[in-house]
Amino acid sequence: MPASDIPVPQDPADALAAVVALRRLADQLEDAAVEQAMRAGWSWPQVAEALGVTRQAVHRKHAKRLIAAGVKLRRRSP
Repeated sequence: MPASDIPVPQDPADALAAVVALRRLADQLEDAAVEQAMRAGWSWPQVAEALGVTRQAVHRKHAKRLIAAGVKLRRRSP
């Protein structure tokens, strides 16, 4: 969809508030999807590829939260 087709609120404050809300929603969706994938046995590289980031980036962002949630994380094979 071209940027010109995206409806933007007239008030910049409203538009920026919408951006913040969408970012929060996207973060929550990513957290839930990563947790679901890891509980289903996905590896860090699989999750990273699906998100279009490095394994290190996804691990750095999600590992502590997943461990705290009791998710059994796979270890890399030697």
